[in-house]
Amino acid sequence: MSSNIKIVFVSVFVVLLIALSNSIFVVQETKQAIVIQLGKVVRDVRESGLYFKLPFINSVEFLDKRVLDLSPDKIPREVITADQKRIIVDAYAKYKITNPVTFYQAVRNESGLVRRLYPVIEAHIRENIGRFSLISLLNEKRSEVMQLIQRGVYSEAEKFGIEIIDVRIKRADLPEENSSAIFRRMQTEREKEAKEIRAEGEQAGQEVRSKADKLKREIISSAVKESYEIRGRGYAEATRIYNEAFKVDEEFFNFYRSMSAYSKSFAENNTKFVLSPNNNFLDILNKGWK
Repeated sequence: MSSNIKIVFVSVFVVLLIALSNSIFVVQETKQAIVIQLGKVVRDVRESGLYFKLPFINSVEFLDKRVLDLSPDKIPREVITADQKRIIVDAYAKYKITNPVTFYQAVRNESGLVRRLYPVIEAHIRENIGRFSLISLLNEKRSEVMQLIQRGVYSEAEKFGIEIIDVRIKRADLPEENSSAIFRRMQTEREKEAKEIRAEGEQAGQEVRSKADKLKREIISSAVKESYEIRGRGYAEATRIYNEAFKVDEEFFNFYRSMSAYSKSFAENNTKFVLSPNNNFLDILNKGWK
């Protein structure tokens, strides 16, 4: 009898221990929880701590309350702009679960949110990018497009019990084949522009060289002219000096002029002259001999 009682007490203790362990749950600081009873949410827990629930009847679902990243497959999408240009868009969203009960009832978990919300984000991206041309998207209209996308997604996010923190386009590029064609066209345009610049430079260089040659000729011509004028003035001045000297002592001047002529004529040792004794060239010598 006593052994049966012991078995009963042990069984009851084990059952109570299992029930107690099943009735306690801990919510971490980065988590929030909802208590579910027979498929229905009976309460939500948003603060960290130790909590109790009905054992075996209630179950607990934990949800993250940090800012999460909504990026389903990391595969960029192809979008068409208003000017029918195809671009590759890679977008992402940041969100936070603000109403765990609504979140659980709407999408159950984060995977369900990706399946429900990301098509909404993609639809707003296609709709708003399709309103603008490619050039405007790459320049002044980019921020306006992002604001339109964010407003549209914000209004849709409330029904899922979340708050959209941010929606961004990480990358907006042309498809590979378009990029290659544009690169080739840009290369051709740059080569054409380089040829035009080189031609203009060559023309400008030729003009500079022509002006320099013309200026050179003018400077040389002016210098030659000035040198002739200076030489002419020098000759005139020399002639004047000679004339004045001749007037002072005519006989000495004749003598000096004859000596100079003799010096130039007899400069070479093998110089030979055949002259008459009465030749004027020998007049000074004849006078000295006499």
